[in-house]
Amino acid sequence: MYAAERQQRILAEARREGRVEVSALSELLGVTSETVRRDLTALESRGAVRRVHGGAIPVERLELEPTLATRSARNADVKRRVAARVLEELPPGGTILLDAGSTTQTIVSQIPADADYTIITNSIPAAAALAGMPRITLLMTGGRVRGVTGAAVGPWTTGALDGLVVDVVVLGTNGLSVARGLTTPDQVEATAKRAMVHAARRVIVATDSSKAGDDHLHRFATLDEVDLIVTDDELPDEVAAELRAAGPQVVTA
Repeated sequence: MYAAERQQRILAEARREGRVEVSALSELLGVTSETVRRDLTALESRGAVRRVHGGAIPVERLELEPTLATRSARNADVKRRVAARVLEELPPGGTILLDAGSTTQTIVSQIPADADYTIITNSIPAAAALAGMPRITLLMTGGRVRGVTGAAVGPWTTGALDGLVVDVVVLGTNGLSVARGLTTPDQVEATAKRAMVHAARRVIVATDSSKAGDDHLHRFATLDEVDLIVTDDELPDEVAAELRAAGPQVVTA
């Protein structure tokens, strides 16, 4: 079993049982305790588990839906690489729809000062960062703002999105799997994301590889509705192949 496969198994066990113990995992997987500890360290560095004495706890038990600040602090270097790769996909002078989230916020921070886009967003932090860029035409959707993510949601948001046709939408996601597609914990955010998918000619998902294999309560898109997934090079090759077989192009940064 490769390290990536072993870590996926450990994460699945942690989510099913609520916590995992080093000794039990060592016996289950047929590897040394030191190998399990290295795997848990790798999973913690990806923000998937929190190490505790003798084992680990999945982050979902500690924080049902992490705040934007919490998510921005996780995998910051990975998010920068993913953001830089996404920027290569944005058409000059195009209309871009930006989702709210930590990875899309990183994309905003890397947009060149002389970039010429029309950007529509439901993210208050993204709008604040873009407002001072002279060549960006900035539009906001309106709606009720969720404090945990800084996203505008609800009927005002979806009503504005229903009347749009944009070149590209860039979406973040809490979960990504072949079986369930793209998922998120909150129903109203899922509804807004779904409306964004419908508004775009091209759908790009920007996410770190730790989201692969995760399923949350509300699905907002299936994989055959996605044109491109941009993620990091920690994504196992076999998972990338499964995702490609389901429809989208997959590139790593």
